[in-house]
Amino acid sequence: MTEEQHICTGLDHGEMEVPVEDRLRGKLRTACGLYSYLRGIVTWHLLKTIAMGQVLSLLICGTAVSCEYLAKAKVETPMLQSFLNYALLLLTYTTVLSFRKGDGNILQILKTKWWKYFIMGLADVEANYIVVKAYQFTTLTSIQLLDCFVIPVLMLLSWFFLKTRYRLVHYVAVVVCLLGVGAMVGADIVAGRNQGSSSNVLLGDGLVLLSAVLYAVSNVCQEHTVKKLSRVEFLGTMGLFGTVISGIQFAVLETRAIADIKWDLHIFLLFAVYALCMYALYSFMPVVVKMTSATAVNLSLLTADLFSLFCGLFLLHYSFSALYIISFVVISVGFVMFNAVPTFSARLEEPAEESADHTVHSSTDYQQAAYAGSQRFETVTMIDAL
Repeated sequence: MTEEQHICTGLDHGEMEVPVEDRLRGKLRTACGLYSYLRGIVTWHLLKTIAMGQVLSLLICGTAVSCEYLAKAKVETPMLQSFLNYALLLLTYTTVLSFRKGDGNILQILKTKWWKYFIMGLADVEANYIVVKAYQFTTLTSIQLLDCFVIPVLMLLSWFFLKTRYRLVHYVAVVVCLLGVGAMVGADIVAGRNQGSSSNVLLGDGLVLLSAVLYAVSNVCQEHTVKKLSRVEFLGTMGLFGTVISGIQFAVLETRAIADIKWDLHIFLLFAVYALCMYALYSFMPVVVKMTSATAVNLSLLTADLFSLFCGLFLLHYSFSALYIISFVVISVGFVMFNAVPTFSARLEEPAEESADHTVHSSTDYQQAAYAGSQRFETVTMIDAL
């Protein structure tokens, strides 16, 4: 081989080696960039939000399972069960408000804002009651599908009253979550779980939609109260008005049903489990709402039916379908998508995460600024608008 050929061959090999090294460096940069991107999304705050949301779903699962066993025992007293929860809130949080001094005292609160909290308590009590009544007229499938109506209504109310603004990813996340609910309903159909009644489907579906609207009103009021005022004020006023409203309602509507209950230790424990799960749910939910938003919390609660189904597999011998697992994964993905990007308020000139970027340069500081900004989001009042 001549010297000229040797040099040319060496150049050919060099030209082949350089692109390989470039490709390796490119792949390394891509991997590092993907890692940094995922690290920016999957924060400790997001993981804590996911975990706390699933705790709420497990508490709802506890109420659903206890209700299932009460229904098997021919006990149908939804207002009495709600009354026990509100009474526990009254004994704890309303009592705390009673011992406060100044504007935080329950008497001072009632003097200026009693009617606002009355509306909030009425919406919450009636939403709980109406959705239970809907089971007498329509099927479980219809209730599971139509109950999701609370999410778009909640987003709409948040848009107008809390001035919350959503990005495209939030709407996509909601659609993903609803697709997960669709998979869950499909699994119910495959498994033959068509519980409930079909005596008057139109009335039952209307009741579910009405309860969804009332839940949305209650949740938006809750978001304002816990972010603008305090968690204790929300729970204390909810306990006061919820106890009064549900107490009157169960005395009028359920006196005969209560008299027909054959009380024993089993029934007593079921009532206790239901009341304690509801009390824990109401006490814990404002904490999660303050960290995120009422919309995000309701998205996380979509997995509650799945937890109930998984319990039913062991306790009530439900049929299993792989669609349940798919549904859980899809809903979880949608929930992560929704919480990965903060919402922002129309009262601000620009999103907090964008304004933070003007002064913060490192990725870690940027995440902290975005998180700090998200705590200022959605604090404008619905109750003041009332």
